[in-house]
Amino acid sequence: MAPKRPAHAGAFPKPVERPAPDRPDPAELYAALDLGTNSCRMLIAQPKGSQFHVVDSFSKSVQLGHGLEAHGRLSRASIGRAVGALRICQRKLRKHDVRRMRLVATEACRRARNGRDFLNLVKRETGLELQVIEAEEEARLAVVSCAPLVSTRTEQLLVVDIGGGSTELVWIDLSAVAPLDRQRALMRLHTGFDRTDSPFPAAKVVDWISVPLGVATLKDQFDDVEDDAARFALMSCYFEEKLAAFSPYHDAADQARDGFQIIGTSGTVTTVAASHLGLKRYDRNKVDGLRMTSDQIDAVIRDYLALGPVGRRLDPRIGRDRHSLIMSGAAILQALLRAWPTDRLSVADRGLREGLLYAQMNADGVLESGAF
Repeated sequence: MAPKRPAHAGAFPKPVERPAPDRPDPAELYAALDLGTNSCRMLIAQPKGSQFHVVDSFSKSVQLGHGLEAHGRLSRASIGRAVGALRICQRKLRKHDVRRMRLVATEACRRARNGRDFLNLVKRETGLELQVIEAEEEARLAVVSCAPLVSTRTEQLLVVDIGGGSTELVWIDLSAVAPLDRQRALMRLHTGFDRTDSPFPAAKVVDWISVPLGVATLKDQFDDVEDDAARFALMSCYFEEKLAAFSPYHDAADQARDGFQIIGTSGTVTTVAASHLGLKRYDRNKVDGLRMTSDQIDAVIRDYLALGPVGRRLDPRIGRDRHSLIMSGAAILQALLRAWPTDRLSVADRGLREGLLYAQMNADGVLESGAF
């Protein structure tokens, strides 16, 4: 038997929850699948108190959006990789007899001219019916998933979800909400950013934006620049230009650091955190919820630049799945920190899947009171 290869820190994070000792009742199971521009991820979970317990999971880099920037279409090879991954997801759903599920696709399928044809092919080949969600729902679900990481001292919150094909930013004013109610107020945003019917003090969404640039699409924009450092600088400045329509951007200089928190959710952010900690084997318990300063993040990015493309490819902290995309992600992160310097960037190893699970379970009323 061949020896198992070690899990690299930059590989897509996998939940560390152990499987339940007894086979769970299928009636209690929920699934959430996120087919993004770069990866296909799924969680199967059951409600447990005000949270959920992960029963099974799947995560694989499929590079669905490879070449999309240049051609406007999903390539045959990308479609083949995605369908192969979705077949595995379908087998897991069948194995656990999951009956409640939400299966979604994001930016690559929103933008591709053949996105609808691809989804029809997926249904024929796997039986899975994926729904393309709009950017606002993607942003709402990112906020919901990150709510447990919000400090009770936070009055101004910026949630950043760096995806493969797009980056969502949501600025939320929590100053009118009592500190102990702030997480619940954020979770209630899953039904909409402009809720006016809640009897509770509301989290106010000041502004949100979906920038059609993520780690894969930004990299593709500057693939023709040969110099590594120049390519990084151009990517970061280009992304910053795209933030001009985001209204809090203009008031950034007036924002006090006290009471302000950024939460970043993405493979980029978790990989930077793993590199900062020197992890050669990814450990979600050490990464999720970690707080990093701007200086610590800058130090990791400078180290990545010093390594160069070959060094990054060989660095176990980055990993095989992430090395080709880490600099475009780091360029986005650096642009954000230039606009909003903070000593409170929280790292979230959670995202769309978790938000989908919370929203489904809340709609069915199976979470203990207080979650929403």
